[in-house]
Amino acid sequence: EVRLVESGGGVVQPGGSLRLSCAASGFAFSTYRLSWVRQAPGKGLEWVAVIDGDGRRANYADSVKGRFTISRDNAKNVLYLGMNSLNPEDTGVYFCANDLGNRGQGTQVTVSS
Repeated sequence: EVRLVESGGGVVQPGGSLRLSCAASGFAFSTYRLSWVRQAPGKGLEWVAVIDGDGRRANYADSVKGRFTISRDNAKNVLYLGMNSLNPEDTGVYFCANDLGNRGQGTQVTVSS
């Protein structure tokens, strides 16, 4: 059974930072690209970032480029998203996803003063 479990969300002030984690199991972790997607209140899913299986290449949505960093630890089967300079537009539920079509339950990020 494929499992993706996100954690690390919370409430942070504008300009603050958070690091999200996604613990994965049930598939060949290092073989697959992994992504972060988010859903703002009342809106659809928005792709945030993707990283290759070996962690060497990553791409980002323009809205987060330069502020967010996606990374992975293939020894621990964990995906990360470092988020800096957060603003209220980053508020939403953040999900990790693999190329098999699996997605976790999400973790809430709220940026508010």
